[in-house]
Amino acid sequence: MAEMGKGVTAGKLASSMQKKLTRAQEKVLQKLGKADETKDAAFEESVANFNKQMAEGTKLQKDLRVYLTAVKAMHDSSRRLQECLADMYEPEWYGKEEVDSIAEDTDLLWIDFHQKLVDQALISMDTYLGQFPDIKARVAKRDRKLVDFDSARHHVASIQKSKKKDEVKLAKAEDELGRAQKVFEEMNVDLQEELPALWNSRVGFYVNTFQSVASLSEKFHREMGKLNHSLNEVMTKLEEQNKKGLKADGGVKRDLAGTNHSLTPQESPIPKSQSKEESADAAGTAGAESNSLPAAQDEASPVATSNGSVEEVEMPPGFLFKVKAMHDYIANDADELEMKSGDIVLVVSYDNPEEQDDGWLMGMLEANWIKEKGLAHKGVFPENFTQNL
Repeated sequence: MAEMGKGVTAGKLASSMQKKLTRAQEKVLQKLGKADETKDAAFEESVANFNKQMAEGTKLQKDLRVYLTAVKAMHDSSRRLQECLADMYEPEWYGKEEVDSIAEDTDLLWIDFHQKLVDQALISMDTYLGQFPDIKARVAKRDRKLVDFDSARHHVASIQKSKKKDEVKLAKAEDELGRAQKVFEEMNVDLQEELPALWNSRVGFYVNTFQSVASLSEKFHREMGKLNHSLNEVMTKLEEQNKKGLKADGGVKRDLAGTNHSLTPQESPIPKSQSKEESADAAGTAGAESNSLPAAQDEASPVATSNGSVEEVEMPPGFLFKVKAMHDYIANDADELEMKSGDIVLVVSYDNPEEQDDGWLMGMLEANWIKEKGLAHKGVFPENFTQNL
């Protein structure tokens, strides 16, 4: 049985090799003009259309994948932008919960848009192109069978033209010609029907694909427009609320770096203070008046302890008076003093009075002085953020 299997395999291999050799010889003869070639102009046109359709579909598939990659990239960028806004949006600002909700809805909208593009455009695109490889293989096989048919036809003709006709040989050649013709015509008829139908189907496929993309894009941008409109309204109301606070304040407060310190709705407005740069420009007109500070108080001052009794605590050198922070102040330089609303600050004199800027005081947090004494951080702070005690 094993030997028979080997023999059958060897026979098939030999037959295959013989067919390839015969086809190669036939193609050479046809190219040299020594053998005629069966031509079918209509079929050749269908094949040209098929190749064009396959190339266009492949390009469309590639560009659609690039588009989806861009949508994914825009989604990632949008999410990072929304997360940035949500992170820096302070809890007490107007519309905090709405801003967080808009960020979440925006993210979900991007996810839905991308997934529907995949389902309604890319998957159908892949299915559409999936039929081309099989048809391409069948067209190539049909071409090989046509060469076999021409070769068999020429073989019969050569026997018929021979001076000594071999009827047995002729009958065998004619039988081979009949089989070759039948195989070729069966494949040829099927492809003659399929190729034009496939060519015509491209119109409907393109319509469905771009209708899906256009419809999904239109719905996505419409819903995104609503979210952007809501976000714009929140920003507008926040701006209006901020302007009301600034109007009551009489202007915009700035620290050393020129950063705006706008008030939250719960905070009361405070007077406008100059930055250290502004005060430096005004130093010539401020003169001795800007450097005048209350006289130093005693070296000891009463403070409240944790158990409610009051005791005398030694004050730092150059102590002048105490103030209470009425608003939070975020330090922007190492020489500034950061304060929280309610902090008690011990105001001390400048080491070099000429360095004092109008509207700025030097001091340290009382709590830090009690705990750390000489190691307590000393820095400048805007006077209008505090109230004298």
